[in-house]
Amino acid sequence: MSSIRWIKKDLKVNFLRVKNIATIVSILAIISSLFFLVYKNLNFGIDFKGGTLIEIKKDENLSIAEIRNQLSELNIGDIQIQTFGSDDIILIRIENSKNLDTNADMSSIELIRSSLGNDVIIQRTEIVGPKVSSELIQKGIIAIIIAVFLMLFYIWIRFEWQFSIGAVTALIHDVMITMGIFSFLQIEFNLSIIAALLTIIGYSMNDTVVVYDRIRENLRKYKQMNIFDLINQSLNETMSRTLLTSVTTLLALFSLYFLGGEVLKGFTLAMIIGVFIGTYSSVFIASQIILYLNVKRDWSVSYTHLTLPTKRIV
Repeated sequence: MSSIRWIKKDLKVNFLRVKNIATIVSILAIISSLFFLVYKNLNFGIDFKGGTLIEIKKDENLSIAEIRNQLSELNIGDIQIQTFGSDDIILIRIENSKNLDTNADMSSIELIRSSLGNDVIIQRTEIVGPKVSSELIQKGIIAIIIAVFLMLFYIWIRFEWQFSIGAVTALIHDVMITMGIFSFLQIEFNLSIIAALLTIIGYSMNDTVVVYDRIRENLRKYKQMNIFDLINQSLNETMSRTLLTSVTTLLALFSLYFLGGEVLKGFTLAMIIGVFIGTYSSVFIASQIILYLNVKRDWSVSYTHLTLPTKRIV
């Protein structure tokens, strides 16, 4: 019984033909992301801003407007109220105040409990102080930076410096655009999103390494083929694996997004965005960077310029 092929075996697509368009699109996306990150900032959750989060299950006869009116009379700070997954589950967020300590936060929970009475059931409470939240921001940033630099070092040792620069540039590209989308949509940015960004870094690097490994293999195999055609051929040879990996990963992520509950939505959304951007960057960004850097077959030979092909893949 023959296997089903979703992508034809002898695929011949000139991916590098659109390299200039891809570069412009990526630059515009990164500039837009930086703009939103600077002027709109990220919508930090309790993990990073500090404060109190209370999840309650309300009675059917109690509306959000009534809850908001009752809690506004307590004078316990800025309160945000929203549904969480279903209409009867409510999240109450109390922003951290410099004048409040953990005991004061516990008092706020008791005030809310007594104010709402038997109409609600408190299912979960989280309290994060200002010191803890600032430490979490620092550790999250440090974790991402360490991951990127360790991968830079590994790719440098495993391949050559051109490959490491290309791979890390693609990683920074993916993380920046993902964070920019979160800033634009004002989706809550918490510790689970940091975990998603680290996962995106690993996924994107895996995709890029597969392409780079085939490029390095073809550099040894085809001594006379120019770099432009060689990179195109390598991308065509790995395209089936790249697309099938992305599609199967996205199937699992979309299932988690729609069926996994409200708690997992932020994480899975970040992963979905990251898989799309990571697949794009491994094909159109990482590959053309080593084209510009003129990766060599033989380091004992001096290459003064990049020879472009006279006949290219159509």
